[in-house]
Amino acid sequence: MIEIRDLKKCYGERTVLDLPELTVGDGEALAFAGPNGSGKTTLLRLLAELLKSSGGTVKKPDKALYMPQQSYAFKGDLVRNITVTGCEKSEAKRLLEKLELSHLAEKKAASLSGGELQRLSLCRVLSVPCELLLLDEPTSACDAKGAALVIEAIKAYQKETGCTVLMSTHSPVLAAKAADRLIILNGGRIEADGEPKRILMNPENEWAEHFIAGWKI
Repeated sequence: MIEIRDLKKCYGERTVLDLPELTVGDGEALAFAGPNGSGKTTLLRLLAELLKSSGGTVKKPDKALYMPQQSYAFKGDLVRNITVTGCEKSEAKRLLEKLELSHLAEKKAASLSGGELQRLSLCRVLSVPCELLLLDEPTSACDAKGAALVIEAIKAYQKETGCTVLMSTHSPVLAAKAADRLIILNGGRIEADGEPKRILMNPENEWAEHFIAGWKI
């Protein structure tokens, strides 16, 4: 379980995240949406312990994995880019097949397109079991087919490991299909919180309604 109390992140006098209270149950899949600068990435980076908070407390699982929005590649082919985590080659090849990258397995990872590289990065993360999976815009570089593959891979991994998943997204499709719960952030604060389809169909306030109206589905 994740329990957040009075969590803040400030840069000088500017507060970019202000969460008085947030609880996420074990095995829950939670998507964060909101405009740029709403605090989505900041929250994930705080949970990944890549940032230090300006106040508050966070209780969370010890074994967490974080996938940044900016995908990256190591030298070598796709299989090597996954086995750097310590997983077996057979597992790397299984994941490449699942994300429909197996036909590129012997290519240099640096030659991949943006969407292919993002799927490779997800393969790398999913090669290791964890209790908490933190994904920052995991479909941002993918086309519709690639995004669908990512969604199915995330759901399968969660089913296999029982982990809790927190992801930021600009995609209502990802929120609706991969998350049990959707939180919309604005200026670092929660504007809406609930089951994704309910929030998308019936926003909780005028600001959330305006934001969702501009969200491309």
